[in-house]
Amino acid sequence: MQIPENPPDFIQMFKDNSDVVKELLKPEVRNLVDKSIREYPYWSKFKYWQMPAGLTPEIAWVLREFLAIGERKNIPLRDTKSQPFSYWLPDSAQETLHNIDRQNPGEKSFTGEIPSPQERDRYIVSSLMEEAIASSQIEGAATTRRVAKEMLRTGRPPANKSEKMILNNYRAMERLRELKKHPLTLEVLNELHVILTEGTLDDEAASGRLRQSPKDDDVCVYDDENNIIHRPPNGDELPARLDVFLKFANDEDSRHFIHPVVKAILLHFWIGYIHPYVDGNGRTARAVFYWYLLRKGYWLFEFVSLSRMVLRAWKQYARAFVYSERAGNDVTYFIMFNLQAIQLAVGEVHRYINKKQAEINQAATLLRGVDDFNRRQRELLLDALRKPGRIYSIYNHQKIHSISYQSARTDLLDLVAKKLFHVSKSGKTHEFMAVNNLRELIDAKNQ
Repeated sequence: MQIPENPPDFIQMFKDNSDVVKELLKPEVRNLVDKSIREYPYWSKFKYWQMPAGLTPEIAWVLREFLAIGERKNIPLRDTKSQPFSYWLPDSAQETLHNIDRQNPGEKSFTGEIPSPQERDRYIVSSLMEEAIASSQIEGAATTRRVAKEMLRTGRPPANKSEKMILNNYRAMERLRELKKHPLTLEVLNELHVILTEGTLDDEAASGRLRQSPKDDDVCVYDDENNIIHRPPNGDELPARLDVFLKFANDEDSRHFIHPVVKAILLHFWIGYIHPYVDGNGRTARAVFYWYLLRKGYWLFEFVSLSRMVLRAWKQYARAFVYSERAGNDVTYFIMFNLQAIQLAVGEVHRYINKKQAEINQAATLLRGVDDFNRRQRELLLDALRKPGRIYSIYNHQKIHSISYQSARTDLLDLVAKKLFHVSKSGKTHEFMAVNNLRELIDAKNQ
């Protein structure tokens, strides 16, 4: 990623050009400035916009900042020069927040779209898998979604560091469902970091340990060309900085209301900025993001995989972080990117549920004239028809449907007894696969 140039120095330019404010009275200038506020481009893009006659990009930038600076709110996070970070919410951001809130109904309303608690658990398990895989891939895990899901579903041990990273992320996401009931403490933060990094760090002693000065002060964030894009505060500052962070995360300073989604994004940025650990900070930041939203009653985020959206636009994500630091500590850039990613992720959840509902309805019509198959078996048969040659296990069936081992075993052995599946053994694991003529046998039973 190319290091972006810093935007013009607003304070100095305004001192030298204070009379330019009257330019805002010109409709074409005001339209340009309003458009830039709505879309919030960084300077490196904004300077190439077509400007009204006589208006330079630098002066146009000063005018935008003039309107924005009075709207920004400081947060307790400060940079290494003790200058505060701030943000504001343009109308476009507020509209996105409104859309996110509309798509995040109460728990009872949302789960009413899902036919049973078992289905709800299945959706959650699938979402946890997606988030674990994508969050790990952002940090460099090199494996496919298919292989990763197979590992998580079958319960087999991870075969390498990448798979271990994904398994750790999955366990951390499961743990967050319990931790949402509790305030965030340094002990909880360290616990999450241990879960996320176990068996994946070069120095295992660094798992759950804050960076220390001076030995860890050379830890920096690099781009894909090995350029330093962020140098975090020194390790000896972390205890005081984390104390402020935890108070903010636990809403101990309630003087100003911050929309929960915005605050979760700010917490995400905060961990990324102070970089409390030698490695695994991105995974920890995303875990804190989920903790806060689940704690605030955003039930839908048990189903949302933000990291999938971030992974698809990784460079934009990294740029939004860098822009926020280089544009006078304006975290609006990071907020705007994440709001768009969240809106896309929430939309995917609803599309996923509609797709699964259609599959459930299709499974319900499968073997409609035969009464001796339960819902889980019908869905399993439908899946086997779609994916010939797929191998199933008792553990996998148990995990997907959140049932007991005995119930999962009974489901599969019953299909074997009905000669629709056959079973073989691989080591200590029983593997189940549909027979080759499954479609013909089902058609015969429906007649």
